[in-house]
Amino acid sequence: MKTPYRYRIPEEGARLLRGLHPLIKQKVRSGLESLARNPHAGKALRGELEGLRSLRVGGVRIVYRLSASRVVDIVTLGPRKAIYEETLRLLRKERKPRR
Repeated sequence: MKTPYRYRIPEEGARLLRGLHPLIKQKVRSGLESLARNPHAGKALRGELEGLRSLRVGGVRIVYRLSASRVVDIVTLGPRKAIYEETLRLLRKERKPRR
């Protein structure tokens, strides 16, 4: 049996997770655990978000990428309405050269 993946959440995502309603928080944590068991559970994203995957957990989307070291890197999570625009904003911020 393969070792399960582990997941890594950035501080901003962890802060958001802590602030969720307890029932939603429980669903999201369950979704994170399912990603550790099956990281290909989410759908592959296209276009500017190619290389990322998204898992639907109720009204929340978990956007993540897989690494070769068996880690699911959570990029961001949030409501479907704005999550993809927020993800693009974060990725552009990451890619900007720092001065």
